[in-house]
Amino acid sequence: MKQVRLLVVDPDQETRTSIKTHAEHEGFAVMEAADGITALKLFRRNEFSFVIMETRLPELDAWHVCRQIRKSSDLPIVMISGRIDEEETLSFYDLGIDDFVYKPFSYKELMARLHVILRRIAGSAAYTPRRIIFDGLCIDTASRVVYKDGEPVSLTPREYSLLLYFAQNPNRALSREVILSSVWGEDFFGTDRTVDTHIKSLRESIRPYHHFIETVWGYGYMFRT
Repeated sequence: MKQVRLLVVDPDQETRTSIKTHAEHEGFAVMEAADGITALKLFRRNEFSFVIMETRLPELDAWHVCRQIRKSSDLPIVMISGRIDEEETLSFYDLGIDDFVYKPFSYKELMARLHVILRRIAGSAAYTPRRIIFDGLCIDTASRVVYKDGEPVSLTPREYSLLLYFAQNPNRALSREVILSSVWGEDFFGTDRTVDTHIKSLRESIRPYHHFIETVWGYGYMFRT
């Protein structure tokens, strides 16, 4: 099972540490940010399962951070706040956040809320992460566009499908036969050379991130992260 990765954004070190401690106890991986700009940088360069964010942030306010996240991702966002402000709360819900928690709160309850959201996502067969990110390489599954350091990459439909297949099966040695069957379909009468040719072209297109696609000599390929 893929590990849940959590981004915790709060200017208060004590709050971040407490959330991290409880989240890691639940088996989650955690990254931290103390301000809005750092939060966006981390979001754009990593793949997260959740975001927990304080409404009061320095550098860039939380509303604009949420708005930027929602432009490219539907991952769950849980807001935390030290004050009850109905207008503010509704403005965040309008952006599509998933939950709102007010300080002081129980960290055990916060973890329980995250598990509820996780179960909801797991029970939705239609759920697919909109963005799959590996360093500066981003696959937008909704628009079927690949970005390299923020710039769109020109790929053929087959190259896109090939890259998406790799990204959905990271760190697995995949034989040429399996790749051919999964990406081209079982009815396609191609050869190993078909796979090799397309991977060569794909590697050229995604440079300098071509290193993710490793050759497994005598067998096939692996997308190593």
